[in-house]
Amino acid sequence: MRRKKNLILQPVLKWAGGKRQLLSQLEKFFPKKYTSYYEPFVGGGAVLFHLQPKKAIINDYNEDLINLYRCIKDNLEELIEKLKYYETKNDSESFYEIRGVDRTDEYKKWTPVERAARLIYLNRTCYNGLFRMNSAGQFNSPYGSYKNPCICNEPVLRAMSKYFNENEIEFRSGDFEDACKDAPKGSFIYLDPPYDQYDEQMNFVGYTKDGFTREDQTRLKLMCDKLIEKGCYVMISNSKTPFIVELYSDKTKYVTYTINTVNARRNINSNAKKRGEVEEVLIVGKLDIEK
Repeated sequence: MRRKKNLILQPVLKWAGGKRQLLSQLEKFFPKKYTSYYEPFVGGGAVLFHLQPKKAIINDYNEDLINLYRCIKDNLEELIEKLKYYETKNDSESFYEIRGVDRTDEYKKWTPVERAARLIYLNRTCYNGLFRMNSAGQFNSPYGSYKNPCICNEPVLRAMSKYFNENEIEFRSGDFEDACKDAPKGSFIYLDPPYDQYDEQMNFVGYTKDGFTREDQTRLKLMCDKLIEKGCYVMISNSKTPFIVELYSDKTKYVTYTINTVNARRNINSNAKKRGEVEEVLIVGKLDIEK
């Protein structure tokens, strides 16, 4: 699975909870060999673009995000052309006009490329790179007032398109269980779900209109049990809350989890006082055949 990496390949989006600055801590837990790579909460894709596997299934519940990756693969030149147009629109009036399109019937007529370019534009010009949706599924982050945001990062976009087209990368958009249901023995599944919260106001998890509940966290853990029993390699990132620690301390008949603490610096939060260094957990599952 390993080969010479393209060092230009990196996330094209700012993403809350992104793993770029944690890669040096995470990579010592990556399996040395695996048959295929699954990432059901791909987000900005920092781990995917670091590993650069030849065969991968990437998924996200956010349909606009997966649409963006498909457009980077299949419609790159058209996307770049649209992004260069958006580089002339870095002002408050243009931002709110473009942000508000998803409140209109016109948005239903937009092409996949138009939607993809809008997503990058809003991500690079909104306040603190905070991707946030309201209960109606509409982007609602405010304008960021940046002088020279990088809206069209052409070298990264071209590197990403090249990677997608030269390898077996499958795009999915839906529930994490559906994304992993066909993972064969020997696969590596990295799960970076919306993080558990100490309280309702602690962290931002509004990537989708429906949110991610503790029932979802429990359902995720049960899925991991099954994947490990099947013979898959499983790693999970999450916040270090009592709920998560207790959840993964609960041993099954055949599966145990090692909970590792990692230090992360979080720069994306709607509340500036809640940015900074935080403790997170990296959980590694193991099949315990002696039990």
